[in-house]
Amino acid sequence: MMETSARLLRLLSLLQARREWSGADLADRLGVSARTVRRDVERLRGLDYPVHSATGTAGGYRLGAGARLPPLLLDDDEAVAVAVGLQSAVGAGGVEGIEESSARALAKLEQVLPDRLRRRVAALAAYTVPMRHARREPGVDPDIISELAHACRDHQRLRFTYRALGGDPTSRTVEPLRLVSNQRRWYLVAWDADRADWRTFRVDRLTLTPPHGPRFTPRRPPAEDLGAYVAEGVSTRAYLTRATVLLHLPAEEAAARIPPAAGTLEAVDEHTCLLRTGAYSPATMAVHLLLLDADFEVREPAELTAHIAAVRDRLTRVLEKSPTASRAAPESAVPTHYRFPEGRLPVPLSERSERVSARPGKNPEE
Repeated sequence: MMETSARLLRLLSLLQARREWSGADLADRLGVSARTVRRDVERLRGLDYPVHSATGTAGGYRLGAGARLPPLLLDDDEAVAVAVGLQSAVGAGGVEGIEESSARALAKLEQVLPDRLRRRVAALAAYTVPMRHARREPGVDPDIISELAHACRDHQRLRFTYRALGGDPTSRTVEPLRLVSNQRRWYLVAWDADRADWRTFRVDRLTLTPPHGPRFTPRRPPAEDLGAYVAEGVSTRAYLTRATVLLHLPAEEAAARIPPAAGTLEAVDEHTCLLRTGAYSPATMAVHLLLLDADFEVREPAELTAHIAAVRDRLTRVLEKSPTASRAAPESAVPTHYRFPEGRLPVPLSERSERVSARPGKNPEE
């Protein structure tokens, strides 16, 4: 049988791993009697750990929130996972100040890691270099993220000033639903009370104007998958020209070339998938699709097919008039596909949500 101190640490670890335990389950895991579990729970309470219990057939034990943090007990894989997450956050950006906080937390974690794990984490840090974006995204205040999350949880109306791209600041009153993050940007999905419709707001463009409230009854969400809903909004609904294209690529391969901010993908079979995307104009869309260097079929709109035909005719004329056409590179020298930086399409498509103009009443993505 384990010594009492070791057993208390093991009991605390179990209580952290699951929301609720029955006395019988804890006794079985610790190899002791239910009476010993009750005594150990009382010892933890004497050390100021808030272990709550309920009697009856549905009774059990759970660790509640206390006045101080209990020692965090992690197994090997959990410790490495936390270290990897903190290292990623140090260079991730997106939230102001999170890099410094993550670095401090990582330093504390590395201090208490056993040698075998410290070597694994140190190797990962030494031989991993974060990819820096040429254009740094504006950071979001963590206090604002927390305030928005609390308003979503408590169903409180929010008031804020919003700076839509290309427009004057406007006052908004919304019923917040969820926050959506794609690592580089944060979005708030909310019901706009004045426009009587769902809207998506870039968090870095809003300025809260408290007090918040009153409380509201949550509405039916605009989609089951809000992450996909926001991705579709910034890649498709935000543009006047929208297209649905059948790509002759497996969905997994297409996803490696097309980021979520540039279009949404839906697998049709193991060889093809549907791409739904948007662009400034049919001509721009035609160029983007051709640069994918994959066979495709335009499902809609018909206007896009006309622009692709115009590109075909122009290229045919170029080849007919070019004196070097007969000396063109053999087919084997032509790359089978193009890989753009970070797996993206060219900048006009992958970064376009920065420059698209908001159209009040037309564009659901603010």
